Amino acid sequence: MQEHLQHKIFKIISETADEMGLETYVIGGFVRDLYLKRPSKDIDIVTVGNGIELAEQVHMKLGKKAKFSFFKTYGTAQIKTGEWEVEFVGARKESYRKDSRNPIVEDGTLEDDQNRRDFTINALALCLNKDRYGELIDPFNGLNDLKNFVIRTPLNPDITFSDDPLRMMRGIRFASQLRFFLEVNTFDAIERNKERIKIISKERIADELNKIILSPKPSVGFILLEKTGLLELIFPELLALKGAETKDGVGHKDNFYHTLAVLDELSTKTDNLWLRWSALLHDIGKPRTKRYDPKLGWTFHNHNFVGQKMIPNIFRKMKLPTNEKMKYVQKLVNLHMRPIVLSEDDVTDSAVRRLLFEAGDDIDDLMLLCNADITSKNPEKVRRYRNNFQLVKQKLVDIEEKDRIRNFQPPIDGREIMETFNLPACNAVGEIKTKIKDAILDGVIPNEYESAKEYMMKIGEEVIKQSENR
Repeated sequence: MQEHLQHKIFKIISETADEMGLETYVIGGFVRDLYLKRPSKDIDIVTVGNGIELAEQVHMKLGKKAKFSFFKTYGTAQIKTGEWEVEFVGARKESYRKDSRNPIVEDGTLEDDQNRRDFTINALALCLNKDRYGELIDPFNGLNDLKNFVIRTPLNPDITFSDDPLRMMRGIRFASQLRFFLEVNTFDAIERNKERIKIISKERIADELNKIILSPKPSVGFILLEKTGLLELIFPELLALKGAETKDGVGHKDNFYHTLAVLDELSTKTDNLWLRWSALLHDIGKPRTKRYDPKLGWTFHNHNFVGQKMIPNIFRKMKLPTNEKMKYVQKLVNLHMRPIVLSEDDVTDSAVRRLLFEAGDDIDDLMLLCNADITSKNPEKVRRYRNNFQLVKQKLVDIEEKDRIRNFQPPIDGREIMETFNLPACNAVGEIKTKIKDAILDGVIPNEYESAKEYMMKIGEEVIKQSENR
């Protein structure tokens, strides 16, 4: 692997380690990704000795342009230079308490350090010392596991996962990111140790979930979470979608697998994390709204609205951001049925204007989500829906060009209404403004100031009179 270690950062580390008499290796994910031919700029360096002292000497040679940080509590140091981020640590061995994933750390050998790694494919090490430069140290046949697409722990998986339960999530995340398989003993150990996930912070779990959601085919990770029993513990609202029920010979689709199909389809079109979250949550309200009607069959009335209301609690519980990102997800979940409904009917300009107005700048993301939501085992039905959907998309473009509805504000504001009719701030002002907005959205008047003012004069007195008589 010497040809992959030609960048000057490796040469400087090698030279410095030899000068200090330190046995030094590049280890972990960077080495794994070298063999997988995946780009990686995060380098983990382990040395049999003081990692911080090695980092300090390397930093001196790199000069002031490199940024140096050290974390004495953890015995680690970091150098950022150009596009590279290099983490230094001394080789260590670890032991754990039952109630914490934070290890008790002691100095150790390279063998000790490889023993503490989560998976064999992350225990690969390449020597950086000059006399053994590029030599692979692979005590657990991790290279063989890479070739066979296998996720396996170096030591007893029950101990590995009990010591640090986050490794269960990491194993599933790697399977999803790399499209690897969980080796059977590793899978079974996750099932046996799943309850240990309760000692892991919500933030760390959310971080792994986000990485699963951003993987090429996220369903791989979520199906493994479900099959190992972890999903029930970390995301019961999603698991509640699972299962299909039949009454009077009428069944409904399994909304869990439908959701994953939508997420996978959307993931071929976008890397937007929060748009992918919208796909994951678009039907989250269905279990609470499921009803059986002998005439209508299975119904999920207002599941979009119920799902929108569930999202803040889900985000708070998972320690996800409860800011504009959450509001964006709520908006898309609430609106996700609207374009589909429009594609079923004759599309009126009024309906398209209202969708443009409510979606605003997120209309393109909404259309991506809704297009992914067109799933059926009947290819003719999918073809018909997608053709109609193209009509809706074209109508959106045409009306936006003509009426400039996206994110529009009515040409007449509340202050002008108050001055025109000599009104204080009151309900009548809001009603007049709403009627002007509705008239524009319904195509009664164009989105222009003069037309809006004329309409205001026409309806204003009547609205005021009705307001006074209430």
